[in-house]
Amino acid sequence: MTGLTHTEPEVLTDHTGVICSTSIERIVTGRNTALTRIETLIHQLDDISTLTRSINGKTALDWAMKQDFRCGCWLMEKTETAMKVITRNMDRGIWRDLMKKSGMLSIMDAQARDQWYNSLEKDDIPEISEANILSTFEQLHQSKGEVFERGVINVFKSLSWNFKTNSPCKFGRKIIVTGLVKCDRWGFGLNWGWQRDRLADLERMLMILDGQPIPDSRADVTRRLGDHIHENRHSKSYEDGMFAIKYFQKGTAHITLKHPELIDKLNDIIAKHYPGMLAAL
Repeated sequence: MTGLTHTEPEVLTDHTGVICSTSIERIVTGRNTALTRIETLIHQLDDISTLTRSINGKTALDWAMKQDFRCGCWLMEKTETAMKVITRNMDRGIWRDLMKKSGMLSIMDAQARDQWYNSLEKDDIPEISEANILSTFEQLHQSKGEVFERGVINVFKSLSWNFKTNSPCKFGRKIIVTGLVKCDRWGFGLNWGWQRDRLADLERMLMILDGQPIPDSRADVTRRLGDHIHENRHSKSYEDGMFAIKYFQKGTAHITLKHPELIDKLNDIIAKHYPGMLAAL
């Protein structure tokens, strides 16, 4: 899939084709320096609290907080407890940023992205180190084709076979989905939900297969469709370079894919994962 190269960052490191040009050494050194300084700060606050408590001035939890918004702060907790949480929170933010800059999120479908972000909410996320960064992104780089194809399969499997144009064996030129839009006395509106995510996934996969840049989430097909519906509440159709979409009061939408050659590429992936299905048609 030559189109996958368009998801890679503009500048690559010598170690892997997916890590961005941001210096790994700078990230790791900065992270470790910051944590050392934070730990020192916690000890200093504890020493100051001991002093102020001895003169009946209470502790930092009392005199360092706004009276109207008194709340807990990890800097005021015991060092071992605080550093564990602070380290995890810092590492979580760094992993998110590295993943965003790597380009991998652009080839993941909504389910894969949710799995990645959910994994970062666990307590046992890998610490930020050069070895962990390199091994994680080298593994992701090696599996990016598989990740992309799994996204295509997930979109395909989400189609409803209650409609004749949705073949259980392949992508057709027209796809019918339910629940994409809603209609009330003010006109149409675009629903939030998994159908919206699937439409964005489908556009991203088609753009990759076509070798085109992937739209930012603020400008993808769901945002453009939503803006079109909002500005034309009584319109029943939308069209761009990739799709022609007709939508109906009962919430269904007929999505026509405008590039047959890209449909063939999608079906090549289906055939790879389900050998023999297309041959029988």
